[in-house]
Amino acid sequence: MQRFDRYWVGILLGVLMPALFIVIYLAHYNLWFLLDVGAAAFPTYSKMCLLSVFPDMAFVFVFYSLDTWNISKGILIGSFPFMLASIAFTL
Repeated sequence: MQRFDRYWVGILLGVLMPALFIVIYLAHYNLWFLLDVGAAAFPTYSKMCLLSVFPDMAFVFVFYSLDTWNISKGILIGSFPFMLASIAFTL
């Protein structure tokens, strides 16, 4: 596992997992219509971005316990755009 302990692997996982989580969540609960309403959907965008970060936090602790520090730090770095988007959609 140490050979995969790179920042770019963590950043890639940190960006792809929340995006994939949002797509799966919208498909599972059939909420695609919420994205079509435009500016009225900003509270929904905010909640979706904030909710999508939770799988990242779970994987941070998994990789932290496996002593792959760079991957866990990369996942944290990759989750920041979703947290910042959540704040931007709130304002």
